[in-house]
Amino acid sequence: MRRRLEAGLQRGFQHAYQTVKVDPARFLLQLRAAYGLPINSFHGVYSVELGALDDVARQIIRGGMKVAAAEGAGLGLGGILTIVPDLSILAGITLRTIQKLSLLYGFEFNTDEETAELWIAAASAAGVDISREVLEKGVVNRFVPKVIQKIAVKASGEVVEKWSGRLIPLASSLIGAGLNYYFVRAWGERAQQHFRQRHLQTRGQMSSFTVAPELRA
Repeated sequence: MRRRLEAGLQRGFQHAYQTVKVDPARFLLQLRAAYGLPINSFHGVYSVELGALDDVARQIIRGGMKVAAAEGAGLGLGGILTIVPDLSILAGITLRTIQKLSLLYGFEFNTDEETAELWIAAASAAGVDISREVLEKGVVNRFVPKVIQKIAVKASGEVVEKWSGRLIPLASSLIGAGLNYYFVRAWGERAQQHFRQRHLQTRGQMSSFTVAPELRA
């Protein structure tokens, strides 16, 4: 069973990597219209109060949790028979949540290096330590599948341990909703911590560049 779950998660994240991507332009409009952030580009988030970004991050995570719970409740009706497709869809929901958090804190994924950074964050959210030393420029197409495999191995262990309640027919829908809900919350919060820390580092570097000319004057 664990091998099936691991394969399901791996396929889900691989499919999400290839097809389920947040449109940065549309998300930028959403940040301005729905969340009220006064920005014209993602670079503009570095001039926004950090607390405002954190508040939006929590809303994004809650939104992903609700979608995951609804999906888990629906497929949960099938009990253990639908757990593999459930996990594949859950992987897509989780990755979209992580992508939104990445953009919110000012990190786009237009280049191979930026894409690799996104998956390092996903690995961090899964509790997998990915050394930056294993990443070489221009090999992201080999790097990402390796990261996805490590994430799937780690997450499948968590699934086997906690998703056993799906064996109970009448309760499987409720259990599926709850497990998906807390899965996205845990991964979302860890991903937020990763991007928030990087955001603070970048903001600090930008401040030092601004102050430097004054020190030389």
